[in-house]
Amino acid sequence: MTRRDFVVQGGSLVAAAGAASAAAEKPSVAKTKALVPLTSIRRVEADGVTVFYREAGAPDAPVVLLLHGFPASSFQYRELIPRLADKYRVIAPDLPGFGFTEVPEGRQYKYTFDALAKTILAFTEALNLKHYALYVFDYGAPTGLRLAMAHPERVTAIVSQNGNAYEEGLGDAWAPIQRYWREPTPENREVLRGALSPEGLRSQYVDGVPHPERIAPEGYTLDAAMIARPGNMEIQLDLFLDYANNVKLYPAFQEYFRKSKPPLLAIWGKNDLFFIPPGAEAFRRDNPNATVQLLDTGHFALETHVEEIAEAMRQLLAKTSVG
Repeated sequence: MTRRDFVVQGGSLVAAAGAASAAAEKPSVAKTKALVPLTSIRRVEADGVTVFYREAGAPDAPVVLLLHGFPASSFQYRELIPRLADKYRVIAPDLPGFGFTEVPEGRQYKYTFDALAKTILAFTEALNLKHYALYVFDYGAPTGLRLAMAHPERVTAIVSQNGNAYEEGLGDAWAPIQRYWREPTPENREVLRGALSPEGLRSQYVDGVPHPERIAPEGYTLDAAMIARPGNMEIQLDLFLDYANNVKLYPAFQEYFRKSKPPLLAIWGKNDLFFIPPGAEAFRRDNPNATVQLLDTGHFALETHVEEIAEAMRQLLAKTSVG
């Protein structure tokens, strides 16, 4: 596949070849490059899907794989990637149905978490990723944990940021979705459409945040634009319904923790209405190598605590074979 790579520089996309010549002309740009690793924008074919992903760091550095959640994309990692890429090869794909990943209509893709995991597994194999630390958030957790169960030898560590694997971690905000699981009627499906409105998506970012006015609007604005694409709302409603199958898998995830005992950091926005702190604390029950850190923020903790999360990750990874 012919691929053109781009880098993110000063908030703009610059062709990689042009970026090199620009650096030669402007020493100040070259100096900035040395201090802040550039993030490349790439695409690769995997599982019949064109997976869009962001990548930074040396090709031979230990890999950290960032898996986003609802309603976001790899864009949510825009501030975290450069904070890790001096030492790690950091890779953040967009899941099918999200961001800029493209699923051909002829692929007849069925949007389930099993399917998302199959595609991301194929993505890791397309990039020849033999070992990686996982950062899982929200939907990224059931996706990434399926990868870990399938190939535990590949996963060197796990960072779960509001990425749930225990029923006690499901907050009251799940009630309308749980009703849809029990009774998947058109009426109950319609009730959930409000969560996909621009205001419903914004609430994912600001609920539980002590100073919501400080949340930059780019994240939820991009999410709203992407979900508003033709057919995408139905995809999201299908995934709401299929999340019930993740809950059924929670015991299997927990067995994986007990058997493999990966170094694990559960770093949680403690004011999250969907995934509540008991879900973070529960990791300790099955994994003696789990540590828990609670932050005074909501669901999208990276929007308010990226420095704290990056530092906690570096401390975890330094103690593992990844570091």
